[in-house]
Amino acid sequence: MAPTLHFERSEFDARIARTRVAMAAKNLEVMIVTDPSNMAWLTGYDGWSFYVHQCVVLALDGEPVWFGRGQDANGAKRTCFMQHDNIIGYPDEYVQSTDQHPMDYLCKRLADWGYRQKSIGVEMDNYWFTAAAYAALTAHLPEARFHDATALVNWQRAVKSEQELQYMRVAGKFVEKMHQRIVDKVEPGLRKCDLVADIYDASLRYDENIGAGGDYPAIVPLLPSGEDASAPHLTWDDKPMQSGEGTFFEIAGVYHRYHCPLSRTVFLGQPTKTFLDAEQAILEGMEAGLTMARVGNRCEDIATAFFNVLKKYGIEKDNRTGYPIGLSYPPDWGERTMSLRPGDKTVLQENMTFHFMTGLWMDGWGFEITESIVIGQGAPECLANVPRKLFVK
Repeated sequence: MAPTLHFERSEFDARIARTRVAMAAKNLEVMIVTDPSNMAWLTGYDGWSFYVHQCVVLALDGEPVWFGRGQDANGAKRTCFMQHDNIIGYPDEYVQSTDQHPMDYLCKRLADWGYRQKSIGVEMDNYWFTAAAYAALTAHLPEARFHDATALVNWQRAVKSEQELQYMRVAGKFVEKMHQRIVDKVEPGLRKCDLVADIYDASLRYDENIGAGGDYPAIVPLLPSGEDASAPHLTWDDKPMQSGEGTFFEIAGVYHRYHCPLSRTVFLGQPTKTFLDAEQAILEGMEAGLTMARVGNRCEDIATAFFNVLKKYGIEKDNRTGYPIGLSYPPDWGERTMSLRPGDKTVLQENMTFHFMTGLWMDGWGFEITESIVIGQGAPECLANVPRKLFVK
């Protein structure tokens, strides 16, 4: 049975060709790709197996090779385009063993393929590549030359294809539904865990109008209230929501692993002057930033325009104000390349996609109104259509 692929084979071929050009520019003959987002982007692999060691091996010619736990090999056969000979599973005795490591097994294959003395790139600064994995590779392939190739593949993902953008637009439809569900349901006394259940329901259930069902996000819903909202990455509890508090909701719609994050803030009761002032500053700053979000400008131009408005209002934001988005797996929906902040001089290209994260996390409160955008020749496309305002209930 043919695998289920969400892109044409020609698109995978173009991605691999682009990556090989980048490899050759760094004198790399082989890449060991452990980031599951990069694995999926290169081959189509889509499985919740990144808690064990796995990778895609990409040389300068031939098909990529998927390498992972033996019981996950059938998942690779169902989601990857490669011939089954290029799907390699290791025995389960290697899983979480103190006596042997999955990379020991991979090294035998790399040697068989003639890679003993090759220049090999590895993603050193990566959640899924461990010190033990690196130690195993260098111990078993002492003649190979290992180089840090962190984010080499990530950078090739920066400019989205039309099919990728279509998936992100579908994700945007889901995040619209999620925020509408929040506004419909949120009220004092509602337990946060019950509200999160509604958020998940809106994010996943098949929608006839969209023609799709949603996927799981790389980051769970973030919805801290009151003083907790001074921290950007707290999740939820089972306590009732209270009047007189603001809560920001940082959530994402997801389709075929492509994300559209979007944040809005809700205040229960009469909003304070602090929140009303923050709303005015953020909305004005966002408009200034969006004006600069176009082909030929730089990442820092968006940030500078936004931060200049905040300064006018006496607000200091000491963290970046955005990052690229697209295909992602837990624990992060960012692509880990560019940042919207002063000093990042990356030139914006058509069909780059960003989460314009204008969030404020201050002493005693927090506030988020954000947009996910597509860079174009003129004004950027917003991937979701949710009223850009402070919601009051």
